[in-house]
Amino acid sequence: MVVNPMDRALAAQSLKVGELARRSGVSVRTLHYYHEIGLLSPKQRSTAGHRCYTEADVVRLLRIRSLQQMGFSLDEVGACLLRKDFSPERVLALHLERLRSQIAHSQRLCQRLESLLARMRGEAAVSVGEFLETIEAITMFEKYYTQEQLQKLSDRRTQLGEDSIRAVEAEWPQLVLAVRAEMDKGTDPKAPAVQQLAARWKQLLALFTGGDDGIRQSAAKLMTQEPQARARFGLDAGLCEYVRRALGG
Repeated sequence: MVVNPMDRALAAQSLKVGELARRSGVSVRTLHYYHEIGLLSPKQRSTAGHRCYTEADVVRLLRIRSLQQMGFSLDEVGACLLRKDFSPERVLALHLERLRSQIAHSQRLCQRLESLLARMRGEAAVSVGEFLETIEAITMFEKYYTQEQLQKLSDRRTQLGEDSIRAVEAEWPQLVLAVRAEMDKGTDPKAPAVQQLAARWKQLLALFTGGDDGIRQSAAKLMTQEPQARARFGLDAGLCEYVRRALGG
């Protein structure tokens, strides 16, 4: 393996701030700021009194930049660096996991956009509502579902097929209206008519979640906390509580 002379020099000595900035792409100004706030304070000094960065300092800089790219604030980065469970290996593993999730999300977004583009090129009618739903799916759903859950939902949709999905989407509003009618009449949630509706409600949820309890909980949070979702599906807190009682929750 060919060893970069600069790397050999770093292992034996250290780098001055300008050289570290040039090789890492982190500006001198940023490195100085890290020093000012105590994030990266090299101990070594040159004979002229200049700060010098050792191999350990370079590894620490990598941890800082990785944590920042994962969305941590500088205060949070400082706290993480003090924790034993945020070793250099752990930080790199977390960063790699986050990047893989982002790649998976980008791939799913590409599939969604490719589908819309194919329909547009084929001169198929695409409504403004469908475009808005795509944007909504990108922004709203990611607030409540993990990347792994979104992948499972995508796989579930493929397994069920578009015909089944459309049938469920058509049935769902009718089911919501039927449950609301019983609630408005004051029907006991344990009454046979409501129990039958609740059973179908549970079946449709199972079709959507595939029996994944984590997805079910995420869906419940979305429905209770997101006004747009409640309006879209015709739900509100009272109706959700009525169904919960019917299901024995």
